[in-house]
Amino acid sequence: MANCQRRPAPLDPIYYPLLTLLFILFTCVDLYDAVTVVDVYRLVQFDISSVPFGSRLATLNHHAASSLFGSDLSRSVIILPVRELDLDLIKEYIGQGKLLGGLLLLLPPHFSPEKVDAAVGIDEDFDLLRNKVSELERLLIHANIPYPVYFAFENDDINAVLDEVKRNDASGQPATATTGGYKLLVAASDPKKIASPTITNIQGWLPGLKLEGDSTQLPTIAIVASYDTFGVAPALSVGSDSNGSGVVALLEIARLFSILYSNPKTRGRYNLLFGLTSGGPYNYNGTQKWLRSFDQRLRESIDYAICLNSLGSLGNELHLHISKPPENKYIQQIFQGLSSVAEESGLQVGLKHKKINISSPRVAWEHEQFSRLRLTAATISELSTAPELLESTGSLSDNRHSVSEASVIRSVKVVAESVARHIYSQEGKGTNIFADNSSLAVNPSYVRSWLNLLSTTSRVAPFLSKNDPLIMALQKELADHTTEVSIQHETLDGTFTFYDSISGRLHVYQVVSVTFDLLLLLVLGSYLITLFSFLIITTRGLDDLISLFRRPPSR
Repeated sequence: MANCQRRPAPLDPIYYPLLTLLFILFTCVDLYDAVTVVDVYRLVQFDISSVPFGSRLATLNHHAASSLFGSDLSRSVIILPVRELDLDLIKEYIGQGKLLGGLLLLLPPHFSPEKVDAAVGIDEDFDLLRNKVSELERLLIHANIPYPVYFAFENDDINAVLDEVKRNDASGQPATATTGGYKLLVAASDPKKIASPTITNIQGWLPGLKLEGDSTQLPTIAIVASYDTFGVAPALSVGSDSNGSGVVALLEIARLFSILYSNPKTRGRYNLLFGLTSGGPYNYNGTQKWLRSFDQRLRESIDYAICLNSLGSLGNELHLHISKPPENKYIQQIFQGLSSVAEESGLQVGLKHKKINISSPRVAWEHEQFSRLRLTAATISELSTAPELLESTGSLSDNRHSVSEASVIRSVKVVAESVARHIYSQEGKGTNIFADNSSLAVNPSYVRSWLNLLSTTSRVAPFLSKNDPLIMALQKELADHTTEVSIQHETLDGTFTFYDSISGRLHVYQVVSVTFDLLLLLVLGSYLITLFSFLIITTRGLDDLISLFRRPPSR
C-alpha cells in the first residue's frame, strides 16, 4: 500500500486580514522597545541641620538633549560626557537656578569600581580628568539641585545614542513630542528619609603578657581606622585610598602582631586594641561614640593611639598629624619611632600640629576625638592638610587605580615596625622585626585581595545595614587575628539626614514624531474600513454593504 501523507488544511482566507493586523500591531510595539538599558547612580541627597543639598528628585521621564544652550530645557534630560564638560558653564547654570528635566553625566569606564584590573594610564590626561571630576563633585555636593542628576558609565550603546542626539541638536531639530527622538526613563519613587541611620564600630584585642603575680594593668596601644566613605554618588563611593588603604593596613598589622602574640615567648607587655570605626566623614561620629563607651580604667590604660588614614599614595612623604603639643612625651615617642623606620624605607615623616577647638563640632582628623577626651593620639596620612567636611572621603576618582599597593605595604612596615620596636624596647638598635622574606613579612597577596574587595564595595554608612556583608566580613577577619571581637551599633548624629533611591536602571527609548503617529492612525483606520467592507461582502453580499451607506427613505 502506498504511503499517503496528509497535507495540512489551507488557512481560511478570512484569517488573512486578522494576521496582517496583528503583524502591524507587533511592528508598532517594536518601535517603542528600549534601545538600551544602563545602570545609573543618583547624585547624593542629604540635609545638614535641615539645609538641603544634592539632587532632590529621582524620577526621569523626558526627551534627551546634548547641550545646555536652549530656550526651555525644563522638559529635557541633558546628556553630558564628563570628558567634554565645561565646569564654568555647569557652575553658572546651577548657580542661577535654571531648571532642567534632568542631567545625565557620563563617566569614563575606568572610573567604574568594577574595573579593578584595568590599567591606570588609559587616558593621557588622566590626572587632569581626575581633577575635573573632583571639582565637579565639590560643586554638586554643596548645591541644592531641584531635578534628578544621575551618573552612568560610557559604553557603545549610550555613546551611539548620544551621537544621534548630538546630530539632531546640530540640525536644529531637538527632541520633542512633535519631532520625536530619544526619551530617557528612570522609574523611581519619591526619595524617602532614612530613619535612624546606623553606624557600626568593630574592635578586637591582642592581650599582652602579664607576669605571674603582677597586679598592675598593662598599657594599651590602639590602632584605629575609619572604614566608611562618602561621595557624590553613594553607590559608587568605594574610597580605595580614603580610607580603604587605612583599613587594609590595620588588618595586615593585626595579622602580623597576631603571629607575635600567639607565642608567649614573643608576646609583648602591651595590650593592642584594634578599632574599625564608622561615621568618619561625619566628624568621626562613630569614633566619638566608641570612645565614650570605654570605662575609665580602659581610657587610663591607653598610652597612645595611631589612626591610619589614606596611605596609598605614590609619594615619598607621610605626615603625622597631632593636636597635643609636639613636646609631649608620647608624641615625641610616636614621631621618632615612625621617622627612624621611615628613613630606612626611603620615606620622610613630617609633623603637623593643629590645635582643636572644643567648642566647634568640626572634627578634621580621627585622632582629634581622642584628644577631646585628653587621650594621646596621632593620625598618620599621606595628606598634608585636613580635608573639608564631606570631601576626600570616597570620591569618584578614588578607586583602585588611585592606590599603590606598594605604598600600602610600605606604610604597614613603617607603622608595624615602629610599634613593635617600642613594645620590645628595640628603638635605635637596628632590629628589623618584620623583615622581608621572613615569617613576619608583610603579605602582598593579603594586601592586594583586601584592596580589591574594598575597591568594589561602596561603604556609605547610612546605606549599610547592621548585618551588611561588608561589616560581617570585617568582623570575621578581625576575629581571625584578635580576641574578644565585639560590634557596637550606634545611630548617626541627627545633624545629618540622608535619602534613599541611590541607583536605578535607565531605559532609553527611540520615539517617533506626532506626524508618524497621525500617518499610522490613517493607515490603520483605512485598513479597518477595508477589513470591515471585506467581511460584509463575504458574509452578507455587496448589496448589504451598499445599503449601509444608502440614505434611509423618509416617512
